[in-house]
Amino acid sequence: MNLGALVSETRNPATYRLDEMSTLEMVTCFNQEDSKVPLAIQQVLPEIAQAVDLAAASFKAQGRLIYLGAGTSGRLGVLDASECPPTFGVPHGMVIGLIAGGPGALLKAVEGAEDNADLGEQGLKDIQLSAVDTVVGLAASGRTPYVIGALRYASSLGCATVAISCNPGSAIAREAQVAISPVVGPEALTGSTRMKSGTAQKLVLNMISTGAMVKTGKVYQNLMVDVKATNHKLVDRACRIVVEATGAQRSEAEAALQQTAYEVKPAILMILAQIDASQARERLIKHQGFLRAALADV
Repeated sequence: MNLGALVSETRNPATYRLDEMSTLEMVTCFNQEDSKVPLAIQQVLPEIAQAVDLAAASFKAQGRLIYLGAGTSGRLGVLDASECPPTFGVPHGMVIGLIAGGPGALLKAVEGAEDNADLGEQGLKDIQLSAVDTVVGLAASGRTPYVIGALRYASSLGCATVAISCNPGSAIAREAQVAISPVVGPEALTGSTRMKSGTAQKLVLNMISTGAMVKTGKVYQNLMVDVKATNHKLVDRACRIVVEATGAQRSEAEAALQQTAYEVKPAILMILAQIDASQARERLIKHQGFLRAALADV
């Protein structure tokens, strides 16, 4: 493949004079290029919605959402996965990020790791990939062998598969059930896909994980009702969420949270349904953790 022909590798005419620009001209140019990213994302929203539904179906089947990529793409997957447990109260391992070269590649590039398709397959075997999992392959170029190998293996097991690339008609797109290809155009710094391409991938990952969590009961209204209150900031956030959801005084919210070990959903249900902590937990279990359904159960 001629890598130079890829959209993400071509030169951007708007930045030919990058090294001659004033600092303000330069950052203005960066900003103008970055503004193209949401517009590119807008063009692929139907595919993103499909990916959300696949991930949500995996969660409902006790499966996992697995991100896999090399370099910047891999790091972005690991980042999104690592933020799911504190945000949504899910166990570590429900959303997983794999990067070519292993954890050490998060801080230092591992040469050649992305060029080995077998490593992609092996990474999924190492986590005992199951048919109920959803695998998302990330590669700005859309041709990374590590990702191709992983997607082929995932497909062979019957997994739901998604490919995220910033080049149209990419090799990884052809390997996946759903292809998400926001075309953001040439980078301001030629070939530096940590810029627009990386931003596009992060936006897509945010949508997939957050959307899937909404669809599996981790959100009430637009509130993080399964947040884990693991530090002072998050304890305060938990209290503010209960106040927002119920209209209760802060003192009443704090009292309810103390009875639920700072779990937000049962605390909200206690206040709004006028029941005790154990009744609130039982009702949430009955409704698979969906707070809105539990509140409607009168």
